Amino acid sequence: MNSERTPLDYQIRPFRDEDEDQVVELLQTTMGDGPTGRRTVDFFRWKHLENPFGPSHMLVAEADRLLIGFRAFMRWRFRANGRVVRAVQAVDTATHPDYQGMGIFSALTRRAVESLRDDVDMIYNTPNDKSLPGYLKMGWQTVGRLPVWVRVRRPIRLAKGLSSLRKEATRQVEPTPVDAEPATTVLADDNVKDLLARRGAETGTLSTARSHEYLTWRYGSSGLFDYRAVTDSQRGRVQGLAIFRIRPRGSLLEAALTEVIMPRDDPRTIRRLLHGVTRASNVDHLSGHFPQGSALARSAMGVGFVRAPIGITLVVNPLGSDINPDPTSLRSWSLSLGDLEVF
Repeated sequence: MNSERTPLDYQIRPFRDEDEDQVVELLQTTMGDGPTGRRTVDFFRWKHLENPFGPSHMLVAEADRLLIGFRAFMRWRFRANGRVVRAVQAVDTATHPDYQGMGIFSALTRRAVESLRDDVDMIYNTPNDKSLPGYLKMGWQTVGRLPVWVRVRRPIRLAKGLSSLRKEATRQVEPTPVDAEPATTVLADDNVKDLLARRGAETGTLSTARSHEYLTWRYGSSGLFDYRAVTDSQRGRVQGLAIFRIRPRGSLLEAALTEVIMPRDDPRTIRRLLHGVTRASNVDHLSGHFPQGSALARSAMGVGFVRAPIGITLVVNPLGSDINPDPTSLRSWSLSLGDLEVF
């Protein structure tokens, strides 16, 4: 296209079913492969249409019958202080290469915010350093930096691997066998369903409304990720559940600990679960995010997890004035790594 930009005649409208193939191709073109390789319609449907919290709020930008932009906000539900907090997470965004730099991303985002204002309490996401300034310009607020915790198993390999990650081309390694059942199988066990029913009372912080339906969708129903699970049983009753997956990090292998679930905070149960994940995974290191000051964070430090120098930036755009607790405060959030994984 000509380097001198002229006003563009395009329309913004809601996503329609017949847009699916074009949108998936646009995401592949602009964002490249996803965590499972080339982006597929099945992955798109799992992420945006089969979510138990509801289908994503999706808009497209169209010019001359060509989809030139796409914006998606994934619906989420948090619970705190006895009430449900309705949220959406700003996720997929794509602008056709020939139309970038023409304000389409901002236009789609602003239109989405206006249409969501009466439907949700807040919008949140975890932008990278490149996209963060754009969100702040549109009214998002920085909540803070969520720490990533790491337990090193092979220090020398980790040191060499971190060095290789700084290079442009890094050899990817294949995951090794995992000595743990698929998460789908474990979640279908009646004893685990009983565990989920026995979870303790809600805290005063924002935490995902975890139901059996949600966990099955998140960690099993897509068939696209190899999530595994370990349990801790005492006297014939399941007392805790940990979900994780093995993923390559350049030349390194990482066990990402996405969930630790139990009826009440019990340091001994937590330690047994963390040791169970470690034994089940032949990796260079484990990673996770543990709510600040929680029993999980204290127990993780007790078994060798240390705070990494990196973190995950959390931003929020409160659309309601009566959200309790205040979502702009980092202390108001109790998230897991599974809540923060970006797909």
